[in-house]
Amino acid sequence: MGEIKKIGQIGVPAKNIERATAFYQEQLGLQLLFNTDTMAFFDCDGVRLLVSLPEKEEFANSSSVLYFHVEDIKQAFEEYKEKGIVFIDEPHVVAKVEQTETWMVFFKDTEDNMHALLSEVVVG
Repeated sequence: MGEIKKIGQIGVPAKNIERATAFYQEQLGLQLLFNTDTMAFFDCDGVRLLVSLPEKEEFANSSSVLYFHVEDIKQAFEEYKEKGIVFIDEPHVVAKVEQTETWMVFFKDTEDNMHALLSEVVVG
């Protein structure tokens, strides 16, 4: 049976591959695995992120929101702001389940895709 075990790759559309590659490599600090004229592959702790020029117009706006896990969201927020990432809000609590608060802050990449930093904090 061909059951799903894990997510092997996530695709994000780009309008300008050089600009997008620089954003994910230099500003977010993801490891570039390899790239071509139309694609760049990054490692995000074992999940491969493919940033690419869409093969067809129907794929041009098909990005999901990527939630990048960080340990300290307030520190990461400040560090990424210094790298030029423009956030659309401030770090804030989106949920509290028992003793765990889930914090998020949203930003857009250079290709107008919405993403977020995510942190889970045990309180109390």
